[in-house]
Amino acid sequence: MNRKLEICCYSPESAIDAEEAGADRIELCDNYSEGGTTPSYAAIKYTTNRLNIPVNVIIRPRGGDFLYSEVEFEIIKQDIITCENIGVNGIVIGLLLPNGDIDISRLKEIISISKNMEITFHRAFDMCNNQLKALEELKELGIKRILTSGARNTTTEGIDLIKELVLRADNKIIIMPASGINDDNIQEIMLKTNALEFHSSAKVFVGSNMEYHNKNISMGKNDNNEFRKITVNKNMIKRMKSIIDKK
Repeated sequence: MNRKLEICCYSPESAIDAEEAGADRIELCDNYSEGGTTPSYAAIKYTTNRLNIPVNVIIRPRGGDFLYSEVEFEIIKQDIITCENIGVNGIVIGLLLPNGDIDISRLKEIISISKNMEITFHRAFDMCNNQLKALEELKELGIKRILTSGARNTTTEGIDLIKELVLRADNKIIIMPASGINDDNIQEIMLKTNALEFHSSAKVFVGSNMEYHNKNISMGKNDNNEFRKITVNKNMIKRMKSIIDKK
């Protein structure tokens, strides 16, 4: 079986490290604290040109819910066109209606302008009012994959639904478990769900190299008044990749 490990990266530097550690694909994001938003044009272009593995870019103009205004939707479409012009492998997106249904009409527009880019429907899927109904709708639309934690905070909590989704997908759409996946639990998740693709941030926080900082200002710092940035744990990626390649 051709299992794949996708790593969520919040910077081009992290993406480079993830590729070196053996990742099969990158989901490129910005703004970890918001759950991921669209990266800058320069970050997308640099990462796409630098890496030899596929780069999928999250298209999310802000944090919060997945109900977008007309202005936000226009920005979403322009970001997709930009990604297509740069030559990225795919986009990661999710759009909902006020009642928790998938916004089919807008998603059809997205599909029409995405051209040859593959589309992953992200964890907005977990916020739907009915995941089984949403699965069938996304299959019908020809979406490439669904990123899901089984409508729970973590994959381990939602593992029963993920297993059912993989079964119902019937190889017509990829179900990719996400949230809280690491080298300690990926084998169990793999065996229980029969999924073929897995999504992890493999995140680690590193301190700043600044020798001086104004302790009277909290801007950009954590609760301990420290500067930190998010990157990836290369050893964790190597271990996860080794685990999924063994079976």
